[in-house]
Amino acid sequence: MQDVVIIGSGPAGLSASIYAKRAGLKALTLEQNPLSGGQVLNTYEVDNYPGLSGIGGFEMGMKFREHADKLGCEFLNTGVCGVRRQEGGFSIETQQGEIRARTVIAAMGAVHAKLHIPGEEELAGKGVSYCATCDGAFFRGKVTAVVGGGDVAAEDAVFLARSCEKVYLIHRRGELRAAAILQKEVMALPNVEILWDSVVKRIEGQGQVQSLVLENVKSGQQRVLAADGIFIAVGIVPSGGVMKDMVSCDEQGYFLAGEDCATDTPGIFVAGDLRKKKLRQVVTAVADGANAVASVLDYLRES
Repeated sequence: MQDVVIIGSGPAGLSASIYAKRAGLKALTLEQNPLSGGQVLNTYEVDNYPGLSGIGGFEMGMKFREHADKLGCEFLNTGVCGVRRQEGGFSIETQQGEIRARTVIAAMGAVHAKLHIPGEEELAGKGVSYCATCDGAFFRGKVTAVVGGGDVAAEDAVFLARSCEKVYLIHRRGELRAAAILQKEVMALPNVEILWDSVVKRIEGQGQVQSLVLENVKSGQQRVLAADGIFIAVGIVPSGGVMKDMVSCDEQGYFLAGEDCATDTPGIFVAGDLRKKKLRQVVTAVADGANAVASVLDYLRES
């Protein structure tokens, strides 16, 4: 019987692992992916984490995991199939068998949102990508498009502009939502063109992305834009999955919990991007991990 099982080892899960170990809890962290780190692994550069300005996302993820390993935190590389309440706590069904725990911290994060338009699924991996740092190298000297208006879209445009001949930033509104410093950087790049008030209606190509059909949301006018690749950065979708029926969620599927990370189900806590909150950044995910463990300690003392 574990004191706590942490599901997911992105920044929130790794922070929870570290704090749980330091608190002397019997803790096990489950991770279905080959590497710990979560979405930050696919971030080219992190410039807003105190003390680590300009660090690469992959390097940051590895540093977090190294810290946990140095402390002796326990990990199991496996997927979670289900979680159910049982006497004395919870049963976590994994691909490697059952694990019992008195409490659970859900830190599964979120995945990239899709446009759900014709051509997106058919050309996925053939010019359609959700990660510029993963796939950008394949488009050196080519024409690419980024869809979105937030920080990730702006960061992707900046990253791609370093090697692509031309980058189009396609946004459905007349202004970006990205941080001011990122907007300034994007607009200063000579090979980045922002296409305002526009949405992608269709992705076209024979075995590879060749063009995009765009529509102006104000005029309704459509145009065809030649492009070798499209990078979709329109937000994230929570990965509550196997636990979403156990706690209260909002209409999008984010787990409802305050800063103490306690859900309305006793013994279940949530940390990171899966929690409903205003700001989803590495720094807030790490804070969630620490707060979740503090709440676990309170719960175990009182139960």
